[in-house]
Amino acid sequence: MQIYDLIIIGAGPAGITASVYAARKKLNFLVISLDIGGQAAWSGDIENYTGYQFITGPELAQKFQEHLQKYQIVLKEDEVVLELKKSGTVVRLKTNKSEYVARAVIIASGKRSKELGVVGEKEFKNRGLTYCAICDGPLFSGKVVAVIGGGNSALDAVLQLIKIAQKIYLINSAPELFGDAIMCQKVETETKVTILNHSQVMAVLGERFVQSIKISSNGKELMLAVQGVFVEVGLTPNVNFAQDLEKNELQELKIDVNNQTNIAGIFAAGDVTNVAEKQIIIAAGEGAKACLSASRYLARNNF
Repeated sequence: MQIYDLIIIGAGPAGITASVYAARKKLNFLVISLDIGGQAAWSGDIENYTGYQFITGPELAQKFQEHLQKYQIVLKEDEVVLELKKSGTVVRLKTNKSEYVARAVIIASGKRSKELGVVGEKEFKNRGLTYCAICDGPLFSGKVVAVIGGGNSALDAVLQLIKIAQKIYLINSAPELFGDAIMCQKVETETKVTILNHSQVMAVLGERFVQSIKISSNGKELMLAVQGVFVEVGLTPNVNFAQDLEKNELQELKIDVNNQTNIAGIFAAGDVTNVAEKQIIIAAGEGAKACLSASRYLARNNF
């Protein structure tokens, strides 16, 4: 079996930046990822990525893909890593399609949407209930919808849906919205949006498709007639395959200043790690650091 210098797991901002650096270092490497762009591809309007005064998430993901293609990087797309094990001086990976071996690995697998865990959520998934406003928002043109959450992802979903939906309920369990101030201000001044703080979803109801949600709002039980539910209650790290790596209480991979995990030769970058701030530009920078550290590791060990 071929032994690669490096395998990068994930093709979001961290993984793609690591890939570009690996290509420029002339490493023998490949990238394994379910898709290209990661969470950045799900974002709406991006106004804080240096070099772009304004760009949408899908447009930025397209720029990432073009950068990959420039270096003719080997990408194993639609593959999911199921297992990762250090064995002697190599790391062995098993995916849903194949097995790979490398001297070093960078985990940049990002995060996935958390579920509500309420009655009706699984039954109505993709039948009115979704976890991606940018993907599915256009399906709800002229309809009444609910967005669940109070942070940046929920606010971003609301701002996208304002152009599409007839009315939006924002269901927030916290006492007040807790995203970026400018986003909070935009949402709070929109006449289409009804904000319900101190509120939680108890059940998603309907027949073939979503028709309503039952919520608890300030101690009172309410029924809201909606045709769409957008779940934006946070994210959980994609680390199921990394059983031997040390994690924090949020299940994020613990790394040091050089992006090294607790196992030599296995590095991590981006939102999957315990780096404090989750931003596209920070993930990209962490990807660059991780690749430089991995390259240094390979050189020092004469691989």
